[in-house]
Amino acid sequence: MAVITSTDQDFQSLLEEHSKVIAKFYASWCGTCRLIAPKYRRLSDDERFAGIAFLDINAEESPEARKAAQVNNLPTFAIFHKGKLVESAATGKEEGIVALLEKLKNL
Repeated sequence: MAVITSTDQDFQSLLEEHSKVIAKFYASWCGTCRLIAPKYRRLSDDERFAGIAFLDINAEESPEARKAAQVNNLPTFAIFHKGKLVESAATGKEEGIVALLEKLKNL
């Protein structure tokens, strides 16, 4: 599944539309965010995670979504199940993202 660019305007409706969601919160000035972006896109095409919607959210432009995911550092990855936040983690490592995806997959 392709990564969906999201903002405050469509964030809630995307959470309602997809039962399992992972959201990446980034900022344009964040070097680690830029480095992890291709890995995140690759994971979105991984068959292991079919059925999970991958969102990309600019944290500086979407304060409501950032608040909903309890974002304090960037990049932050947050998993949602049936519209509710399950867990969020600030990480620049692919293993950290995979761990969140595995947790979400098994819900």
